[in-house]
Formats: sequence, structure tokens, C-alpha cells
Amino acid sequence: MSIVNIHERVLNASISEIGKLIDGLASADDKLWPRDRWPAMKFDRPLSVGAVGGHGPIRYTVESYQPGSCIQFRFSEPKGFLGSHRFEAEMVGEDKTKLRHIIELQVQGMARLIWPLAICPLHDALLEDALDRAEVHTGGQPAKRSWSLWVKFLRRAMSRSRSSKRK
Repeated sequence: MSIVNIHERVLNASISEIGKLIDGLASADDKLWPRDRWPAMKFDRPLSVGAVGGHGPIRYTVESYQPGSCIQFRFSEPKGFLGSHRFEAEMVGEDKTKLRHIIELQVQGMARLIWPLAICPLHDALLEDALDRAEVHTGGQPAKRSWSLWVKFLRRAMSRSRSSKRK
């Protein structure tokens, strides 16, 4: 099964300002990733081609990186996720930049069930939270939104699963 999932937002900021958000991913001063609400994005070294990491159970490697404009990651986990995801910045006007996140993925085996039932709804909520952070950072006020009941249920179930594994 082929998946293309796109989240994007036009922000009132220069491409260099949005590029700094991308470049700051997984750093101590990360202003894009919503690590206050979601598992932090972490890597074995600073962002560079070959850095290995991910967030929560999702694992990936930096496949390509153009500082200030685009970073692409190649999935390694979960099993059956064959593809990549990336953040990119595109200038769309004077001091207006589109920040976009794209997943291009083939799912196989159990991933054909896991993607639509759990990963996609969680991913969609996480990405909207990230774009909200970018909007706030650039002086905007994102629309009020809340997670769906399904996302809340999945997060609660995952939280319980993690805490029971620690015991």
C-alpha cells in the first residue's frame, strides 16, 4: 500500500527563519518539534547525513540534508515501513514561507494495519502540533484545535504500555 501524507502551513517569516527551525530539530533549543507533548526527536549525533535516531518507536536515519531548507529521513522502524519523511521550506512570497512535512511510504505486512489504525492519526496530530509551534515562533496565532478522541485513547494506551514495561 502506498502512502503520501502532507502537512503544510504558510508562515509569516523568511525562508532563513524557517530554515533555522528545521536546522534546530532534535537540538537543545528545538523550536519546531513538540517535545513537550510528544516523544522527543533524538539522534546519535547532531543533524547530518547518516545520523541515526527517531522519536518513540519510529526510527530513521538522516538520508539527505540541505541546511536551511530541507532534511529527509529514511525509515528503519517499524517493520514494514519502506520510505521516507522530510521537512522542507519553500519561499512563497516576501517574508512568507511554506513549511511542509511529507511522508512517502510503502507499507507492508502488519504495517498495513498499524499505519491507518494508529500511526497515521498520531502522526497527523503530532505534525499539526509542530506546525502550531512554528506558527507561534513566527508571531502567529494558530487556530485552536484539540486531539480527536481516538488520538487521546491511543496516547493513553501507549502511556500505560510504556509504564507497565518499566515495572
